[in-house]
Amino acid sequence: MEHKFTGPSYTIGIEEELMILDAESLELTNAVEALLEDEHPGEGEIKPELMESVLEIATSPCKDTREAGAQLRHLRAEVLEKAARRNLTIGSAGTHPFAMWEDQRIVARPRYRDLISALRFVARQEIIFGVHVHVGVDDPDKAIHIANGMRVHVPLLLALSANSPFWRADPTGLASTRTPIFRAFPRVGIPPRYDSWEDYERRIEFMVESGVIEDYTYLWYDVRPHPQFGTVEIRACDAQTRVEHTLALAALTQAMVRELAIHWDEGKELSRYPYEMLDENKWIAARHGLEGELVDLPERDRVATKALARRLYDRLREHAQDLGSVDDLGYLDDILKRGNGADRQVVVYEANHDLREVVAEIVAATVP
Repeated sequence: MEHKFTGPSYTIGIEEELMILDAESLELTNAVEALLEDEHPGEGEIKPELMESVLEIATSPCKDTREAGAQLRHLRAEVLEKAARRNLTIGSAGTHPFAMWEDQRIVARPRYRDLISALRFVARQEIIFGVHVHVGVDDPDKAIHIANGMRVHVPLLLALSANSPFWRADPTGLASTRTPIFRAFPRVGIPPRYDSWEDYERRIEFMVESGVIEDYTYLWYDVRPHPQFGTVEIRACDAQTRVEHTLALAALTQAMVRELAIHWDEGKELSRYPYEMLDENKWIAARHGLEGELVDLPERDRVATKALARRLYDRLREHAQDLGSVDDLGYLDDILKRGNGADRQVVVYEANHDLREVVAEIVAATVP
């Protein structure tokens, strides 16, 4: 398999999936093609996703989160301006609180039509929104080591990012409803552990030659090597309403990758964790967000999720400092003190039980 794991290390790219909304009703609107008509003159990309009511923005590879943040703010502002000219607006959260998947159209692109043909209902009901972070890696075996090591961090990243407490006009009781919705897809969730780059190549080749996938991009795991980009991609997080929270999660992810890269360079071995416990921790994070207790692997103790997040934050500050991303990492304080996106949505909802008011708050906070 060809790859681009050649460096430079720790470059960062961020992708956000955004909601396209009617400016008055705040309902999802099938309008991505209209927004793509206008020329995009700046850095980064604006592109479609599976549904016509979803718009993706993506930064170019950046040296640190400060550079990525400047691009992300510009991209959000650009798509908001394009939307406003059409009496539309943009929002960012893990789900739209009252949208119905039956009302959404599929984008007229062969890949997405083929996806609907293959997955049927599973893909049609996937009206969810995430944020993906890519971090550059300079060696393929190191990329596998990092992807393996990131598996234990997925639940904490999900707890910090949980931002989807409503689904189809229903308060679900979950901090991240996006997580179980996406779990219906094949080849998702906590990824398998790979022994090496050669092992990864061999297992992907088996899947391609047996005809179950076209290429590795049909693996939608929470963490995956991305050979075409030369990155490790983290896909576990709900879309963030506030751009500062996206950057905080990106800075944390970048620091995690650096810690694991140094771990590889020093010839150290990763701890082994039972898959079922990694998956259980992820469920706890999706259900309770920051208010739960995760199992502090490899121990059996349950520890407050906020305490684990604070411990990891303190441990990785030095890495973020060296990467030039420590200021953005500092936005984690806002999440830990004032709650994640799900907590904030629920506070708005509990005042009047008005989901349009919730969406209006999401739209207002999406503005960079």
